Amino acid sequence: MELIPNRSLSSLYVFLDCAFLVLLAFYFLKSKRYIPLLVGILGGLLYFVVDYGGFYWLLETRKVVGANPFWFLLWLSMSYGFTNMAWMWLWFAEPKNRLEFSLLIIVWWFSAAVISNGAGAAFPIITIQRGTGGYHWIMAVFLFVGYAWLLMKNLSATRDDERVPLWSIISIGLLVQFAWEFILFITGIRNAGLRTLVVNSLMETNLGAPYMYLIYTTVSKRMRK
Repeated sequence: MELIPNRSLSSLYVFLDCAFLVLLAFYFLKSKRYIPLLVGILGGLLYFVVDYGGFYWLLETRKVVGANPFWFLLWLSMSYGFTNMAWMWLWFAEPKNRLEFSLLIIVWWFSAAVISNGAGAAFPIITIQRGTGGYHWIMAVFLFVGYAWLLMKNLSATRDDERVPLWSIISIGLLVQFAWEFILFITGIRNAGLRTLVVNSLMETNLGAPYMYLIYTTVSKRMRK
């Protein structure tokens, strides 16, 4: 099942987003949210290893035109890796603030796309794409294992406090990827069709939600000791 996710964006988007990431990191520092900051940085580095090391260098499925692949993919990885991982952590750690943090990121993604489309005509255009047929099946394995673990944990639970919040985990797993896939689609940055939107939303970030929940619960228990 081969999908070709692609993007064509003004380089103004990159500059705007770098400024947002710096401000978001500063906010985390100022508000003493050190763990979301660390999780975001580690998430960005993980995305970079997968995207540049795996998709671009090893599998050669990632193509970049109009920018240096290393630096562009470093930004792309830190952008989505940082926001996605920090967002998921905060979703579990601060349920009372879910709406605020979710809107902050979603509204920024939409605003950055619209601003760069309208004001970025004088900036170089960057085009990227990647094939998925060589590795989506591997992602599907991680997706199944993660959610199978959650389902079996709930099915074997004898008390309510042993059950995991399955709806919450699924919600953030789908919301993160769908939000930016949909924004890229409606703003014309991504030209792929409905199939890419649906498959990527179900697959890509969603596969990491069960593992992020496991990391969150493990770290939280250690911090409470």
